[in-house]
Amino acid sequence: MMKEEILKALKESIKVKESVTREVDVIEEMVGVIVSAIKNGNKLLVFGNGGSAADAQHLVGELVGRFRMERKALNAIALSTNTSTITSIGNDYGFEYIFSRQIEGLAKKGDVCIGISTSGKASNVIAGIKMAKDLGVTTLALTGCDGGGLAKISDIALIVSSDSTPRIQEAHIAVIHIICEQVENGVFGISP
Repeated sequence: MMKEEILKALKESIKVKESVTREVDVIEEMVGVIVSAIKNGNKLLVFGNGGSAADAQHLVGELVGRFRMERKALNAIALSTNTSTITSIGNDYGFEYIFSRQIEGLAKKGDVCIGISTSGKASNVIAGIKMAKDLGVTTLALTGCDGGGLAKISDIALIVSSDSTPRIQEAHIAVIHIICEQVENGVFGISP
């Protein structure tokens, strides 16, 4: 019984990731925007809640550290890592503002913000993207389901066509790894 459930989950994951192959142009466009921003001395701000916060931190960790090659650290910040900032903003303004306040203080025109939400409905992620747009920052989204409000307001959105949060997150990690590899190649002009 358990083996059948495991096999079913693996097959679902493969099917969802296979559907993302239709989004190659979107991924390529995202990479181009990120590479251009970094080459111009700008930064990447990435954020989400729960598992999406972990995905944001994963993406940033690969860019600041390294993904596949030894190279200079890239300018990227995960907005879910500073608990003092998050809790003070949450306490003083409300949880909905934890990303938008940070973006207001950290982002400038030429930067790139990536909001991650499996449903596309996270109000604080949407508020962060709205603030970024108000500042003239390019906005990207990784989302799922039908994209929700997040996809509608972002400059470029990758929507994983699934309503299963775990399968969406698995596809997001695959896309994040592809983005990291292609950003390294694009910024440094070499292959691993």
